[in-house]
Amino acid sequence: MMSTPRDIKNAENGKEGHPASPLPSPPDQPKLMPGGNYIQTGRDSAKSTCLIFAPHDDECGILAKFLKIFMKNDVNLLHIESRPSARLPGRYEFMVECAPSGDIASAILDVKDMSDYLNIISRDYRDNKDSVPWFPRRIRDLDKFANQILSYGAELDADHPGFTDPVYRKRRKYFADIAYNYKHGEPLPRVEYTKEEIETWGKVFRQLTALYPTHACKEHNHVFPLLVQNCGYREDNIPQLEDITNFLMDCTGFRLRPVAGLLSSRDFLAGLAFRVFHSTQYIRHPSKPFYTPEPDVCHELLGHVPLFADPAFAQFSQEIGLASLGAPDDYIERLATCFWFTVEYGLCREYNEIKAYGAGLLSSYGELQYALEGKAEIRPFEPEKTGVQKYPITEYQPVYYVAESFDDAKEKLIKYAATIPRSFSVRYNAYTQSIEVLDSKPQVEMLLGNIVNELSILNDALKKL
Repeated sequence: MMSTPRDIKNAENGKEGHPASPLPSPPDQPKLMPGGNYIQTGRDSAKSTCLIFAPHDDECGILAKFLKIFMKNDVNLLHIESRPSARLPGRYEFMVECAPSGDIASAILDVKDMSDYLNIISRDYRDNKDSVPWFPRRIRDLDKFANQILSYGAELDADHPGFTDPVYRKRRKYFADIAYNYKHGEPLPRVEYTKEEIETWGKVFRQLTALYPTHACKEHNHVFPLLVQNCGYREDNIPQLEDITNFLMDCTGFRLRPVAGLLSSRDFLAGLAFRVFHSTQYIRHPSKPFYTPEPDVCHELLGHVPLFADPAFAQFSQEIGLASLGAPDDYIERLATCFWFTVEYGLCREYNEIKAYGAGLLSSYGELQYALEGKAEIRPFEPEKTGVQKYPITEYQPVYYVAESFDDAKEKLIKYAATIPRSFSVRYNAYTQSIEVLDSKPQVEMLLGNIVNELSILNDALKKL
């Protein structure tokens, strides 16, 4: 679950076409207060700096010389690893994760003097013009920011329907604890939902599924019966994240991960690069079953999940995530806005009709009807223009963007990503579930060799058809 560039509170709109009640303006600053619920500082806050370097020489004991640099500058190391260098064939490179301690700036200068290659990845990249904004390299690195929520979790705003309900607040803490304690590689926690929670789900389920055949895109309508068959989608049952993840993994390799509240745009988009969608498990307050001031399990499972089972849409979503890795802040904002107008509120052309594929529409009975009634302005999806479009967060959208197809949207986004100012390209390695930073000629040559092999296989297949 992502916070948009303005720390969005994703209000689901009420039924009968009426917008949700206005919410207070979001705070100017994220709620990242030390000691707050489900927000850790220190190692898990990913404030560390990662240095990747290849020494001038591969002599025996070379790592010990570098370790003396960090000792001299009082820099504590959280992690050290070595590996064959993809940038300098036949050589080794090292990766060290430095804690925010000591004179890290001087240590970096000393390491640079002794290295043929140095790459700096840091959360505090604004303080070092040579550094790149931190981003996860391996799928397990998502653990480092999964608890860096900006809002919601167990703490509710005063205008939240459940603010004065102690039973509901206790349940929210229960769900937040599940997300807080989860680590990559563990089975997704199963939840025993209460009768009241299932009744709320059932009301939303019945209302929305009545509209899907006529309002949702064909990809959504194709997958939804499969979710009913394989994942327990019913009005009297809230599906479990583990069952859904197993289904999605078989379809597109996407998986769900529990989250307690809103993540920053940069962190949420980084998860998509690994085909990981951060999903809530709590449900809206029963007093307002057709309204929620934040994304809940109805929004995630009814709106988002079905499209992640579609290969073209899954690839499009991952491309947004890959484009965000190491991108400057202003481009993160534009990519998050593109996400808002596509994955959240996107429309697509289907033959001579307009259909909905955005989760914010597919989980909102009122706005789903409104968006397809022809009252709002509809524009073609063009990332360079869509990414700077302003939008309201507490009412129906005055503008929607339509994609000719998911493949077309993906190609446009890939071209847009090429304009993002960063000194490297990235590639997701599905075998190792890691991000490969492509910033050297040998790496590119190796990938080209792999492509030649793949083309040979395809050519052989064509001959046999």
